[in-house]
Amino acid sequence: MTTHAPRTPHSAQGPHTPHGSPGQAAQSVMLPASLDEAVAALAAMPAAVPVAGGTDLMAAVNAGLLRPAALVGLGRISEIRGWQYQDGHALLGAGLTHARMGRPDFAALIPALAAAARAAGPPQIRNAGTLGGNIATAAPTGDALPVLAALEAVLVIVGPGGSQREIPVSHLLAGREMLRPGELIGFVRVPLLHAPQVFLKATGRTGPGRAVASVGLVLDPARRGVRCAIGAVAPMPLRPLEAEQWVASLIDWDGDRSLAPEALEAFGEYVAAACVPDQGQQVSAGVLHLRRTVAVLARRALGRALTS
Repeated sequence: MTTHAPRTPHSAQGPHTPHGSPGQAAQSVMLPASLDEAVAALAAMPAAVPVAGGTDLMAAVNAGLLRPAALVGLGRISEIRGWQYQDGHALLGAGLTHARMGRPDFAALIPALAAAARAAGPPQIRNAGTLGGNIATAAPTGDALPVLAALEAVLVIVGPGGSQREIPVSHLLAGREMLRPGELIGFVRVPLLHAPQVFLKATGRTGPGRAVASVGLVLDPARRGVRCAIGAVAPMPLRPLEAEQWVASLIDWDGDRSLAPEALEAFGEYVAAACVPDQGQQVSAGVLHLRRTVAVLARRALGRALTS
């Protein structure tokens, strides 16, 4: 396993550079039954590529961009296909599919992540694609990523010899911390806020599609804070921290938490200006359109959170 930051969509469960050439087929497939076995297989074969749903991996293979020397299939590892409660958090298995996260019981737990899972694409993608894959692939349009950033989720990384370490999801997405040889994303720890949270996205067409822009927004009454992350407009989700702090200072946290329409409008513009900055002296029509899209998404997301 390479230690590069997750940028190229090759694997459903770990950031990897291409192994082999377009003319080579995978030489072996391993199907471990536990995380320990999967880690051992990856440690023994550094050129192997872990795969869960394979939605990005198979696209790269079919396009002739990748021919892995070996595959480590994660589909039989039951311990990462569910979730459990842990000290006010939900410990989510990296093998949870979008379809499973979109169900009502999960939506009652983490509504914004469920909404992102339901928006992830057509049924065949939602049935196969996994939470861990969305993170490790780190495609800018990954629907779960802005939600996880806004929730300030933490990754539980498993490695050789039963080792575990934790890193904020934002650190991995930004390349500040990287997976080491033989490591996998095992679990994602998400705080159970029992507070309003929203996911919205805009696509270039009607129906399921890749996001042009997306937003994950969380109200945190306990900390009297607003957390907002914008996806798809940059290589990683962007947190407009100054906009978050500004709008949080306007909210009556002890009252009805309402905001004037002018404040909602200003918040949207504040977020858009922070996340889609000017490029040069003249702002192109494309940048203006994207900025308007982000402003509308941010404004609507905050409005829904405040009234839910």
